[in-house]
Amino acid sequence: MSQTRAVDGTPLLEVKGLTKVFGQLKACDSIDLTIGKGEIHALLGENGAGKSTLVKMLFGSLEPASGEIFWNGQGVTISNPGQARKLGIGMVFQHFSLFEALTAAENIMLSLDDDTSILAIAEKAHGLSKAYGLPLDPFALVGDLSVGERQRIEIIRCLLQEPELIILDEPTSVLTPQEADKLFETLERLRSEGKSILYISHRLEEVKRLCDRATVLRHGKVVGHCDPRQETAASLARMMVGSEVITATRPPAAIADATELLSICGLSRKPAGPFSVALKNIWLTMKAGEVLGIAGVAGNGQGEFFEAISGEVTQESPDVIRIRGNPVGKLGISERRLMGAAFVPEERLGHGAAPRMKLSENLLLSRFKTDTKAFLGKFGMVRTSAIAEASKRIVSEMDVRKSAEDPEAASLSGGNLQKFIIGRELDRQPSVIIVNQPTWGVDAGAAARIRQALIDLARGGSAVLVISQDLDELFEVSDRIAVMHDGQLSSPLPAAEMTLERIGLLMGGSQTATESKGDAA
Repeated sequence: MSQTRAVDGTPLLEVKGLTKVFGQLKACDSIDLTIGKGEIHALLGENGAGKSTLVKMLFGSLEPASGEIFWNGQGVTISNPGQARKLGIGMVFQHFSLFEALTAAENIMLSLDDDTSILAIAEKAHGLSKAYGLPLDPFALVGDLSVGERQRIEIIRCLLQEPELIILDEPTSVLTPQEADKLFETLERLRSEGKSILYISHRLEEVKRLCDRATVLRHGKVVGHCDPRQETAASLARMMVGSEVITATRPPAAIADATELLSICGLSRKPAGPFSVALKNIWLTMKAGEVLGIAGVAGNGQGEFFEAISGEVTQESPDVIRIRGNPVGKLGISERRLMGAAFVPEERLGHGAAPRMKLSENLLLSRFKTDTKAFLGKFGMVRTSAIAEASKRIVSEMDVRKSAEDPEAASLSGGNLQKFIIGRELDRQPSVIIVNQPTWGVDAGAAARIRQALIDLARGGSAVLVISQDLDELFEVSDRIAVMHDGQLSSPLPAAEMTLERIGLLMGGSQTATESKGDAA
């Protein structure tokens, strides 16, 4: 569809001078935006550029300080999400809001304002799922579904409200390549039916493939509009960042005779709850100097695997996991850190950082045992100057953008908090580091910085294990790649021997992933 067709006539949505201020920070500064009827419009920008704040104002979750919103040419005030839905605005958030113990139909019913029966909702949901190529069993328990199936619930729940504008926030971050292709087909059909879509993504190649127009934000301001199909991924990233984005470089790894730093020998674990995944006989060996990537759709045991390696959950035998030759299966997180290991969990707030504590305080929490001499003085007194100096060093090296000298973790954008948490671990120069979703929701410039830092750590003699749903990322950083499906780990293969199709099939469970000791080693 041409750019002209998207903006002919009265726009579906027009925003003039929309502004939102938090304290002294202008998260959105006089933003102008126009979305035509029947177009897919990309909203691009770095972490902290103002994208989330803008769409929350459009969906009624935040109230603007100033500015105007026009819907079909009429000025409107959107005070809450219910009012947005009545206008015809629907939103599918990056982080799903589903109850695992309820069925798909029951979750959908909770979001509807009328008194439609559960059977009628199930019938409508099933009809929509068939019509739009989004297969879904309305009576399936959410806890038993894959992440891709859960996203279908969110999309169908949104479509049942018959929106004219659908806001999608990072919709492909949890999908296999095959699932992403199916989603693109659905979005293109919606566009052909006259629906409009506001599409937020850091994956610029899919923006080029899918979107008719793009609006780029930087530091809360609109810095450009373009037709993404006429741009390259590099030029789009340059518009977002304001300078060239350097792709991470990965020198060849020399690990044939390197020291073994991490070994996992027959790791199995029963599911901790009704919606947990059992780990099944996992074998893995990593040597100094390499990056090993683990692909997989979320919910296939990656979280349980991370808990086992990090020591959040211990094993019955100490020899199941070894770090630098030391049996650590029965040891906790702090003991494993003291042996030179570092860990970055998937969830930033609440797991990687305490939301209401300052950055320096979060740094102390994670390192007071490994950096006792540096951070603690006589009688256990905290050396605040040493902690502040270390915090400033991390902020500088990782280019963490913040609004105060030592802000609370919750005040940072997701990407900037991620940079701080990873920088906090890299600052120790660990021998082994396990990172779960290193750049999820992180902009192109920050992602390149994080990936290069992980590669550099490995080439300096460490073992780096990266768990990621971003296949482009895994190919960029990994020397070897394995796939996790249903709690099983495939045999790691050189990245050069892997293809997107092969990984996608393994992620979907079409090939057996159970390993023998010899294969994994």
